[in-house]
Amino acid sequence: MMVDQAARLRSMIQERSSIKEGNFSRIISVASGKGGVGKTNLVVNMGIIMGQLGFRTIILDTDLGMANTDILLDLKPSHTLIDVIRGEKTLHEILIKGPQNVELLPGGSCLTDLIDLDNWQREELLTKLSYLDQEDAILLIDCSAGLSRDVLSFIISSDDLVLVTTPEPTAITDAYGIIKTLSSYETRPRIGLVVNMVRDMKEGDATFQRIDNVCQRFLDMKIDYLGSIEQDHDVRKAVMNCHPYALQFPRSRVTLLTREITRTLIYGDEKPVDTAPPAPEVKNKNIFHRLFSLWKTAKEG
Repeated sequence: MMVDQAARLRSMIQERSSIKEGNFSRIISVASGKGGVGKTNLVVNMGIIMGQLGFRTIILDTDLGMANTDILLDLKPSHTLIDVIRGEKTLHEILIKGPQNVELLPGGSCLTDLIDLDNWQREELLTKLSYLDQEDAILLIDCSAGLSRDVLSFIISSDDLVLVTTPEPTAITDAYGIIKTLSSYETRPRIGLVVNMVRDMKEGDATFQRIDNVCQRFLDMKIDYLGSIEQDHDVRKAVMNCHPYALQFPRSRVTLLTREITRTLIYGDEKPVDTAPPAPEVKNKNIFHRLFSLWKTAKEG
């Protein structure tokens, strides 16, 4: 049995070595320390806005237990990443075209027994994901809440991390916990904070300053402030309609704030209108080779 597994692993590694060394133009993970902070809703609407800016955007829903990105996009996937892991479908067979130049790789709902992938499942999924590299696309990764080993691997392998929190003390503490963990890695993504569900912009600014001050004092790290989003009834209305608020309420304040956050993330301070996203710091390998290295290290450790 061990011999068969070793032979299969060698075959997979050889297969990977022949894969084209392509790269997405940008790899962005969106994470939160705890659930209920509006992370997935932000992912969906940021993806819509990126599409409106002219970028092909692929949303990768990595939450294999509580995936709901498809619901917010009003898409009905027949198959999910679970089927890919089982070897029943290919990635291209489950890739769904959504609105505004957005495509979705759906996770799998209510399959808690597959939330934590074992090493072999990771390697199988990685091999298939390696074929997805698209030089003309932004990969937007919707991470599950918290900081499991898999979530950390996706974050470390990204160019940018959008960390979503709210002004609640527990959400702030959990967000800081993620930053603290990342501080121990020499190679880590740019970290940008979004403060969601604030009463007003002053509360958002104060929440960012609180986290940033602690990061500078205890971690010697400075994080970027992408912006805040105020509580808005249009968000709930859009969710109830299974429709992104950026499409249903394009002129609402929540959409305007989300658009500003997205443009800051993509363009930085200059925010030009018709410009390709700035090239991130060059990394030697594409995301899926980076993930393989991390998962292989974790396995050997």
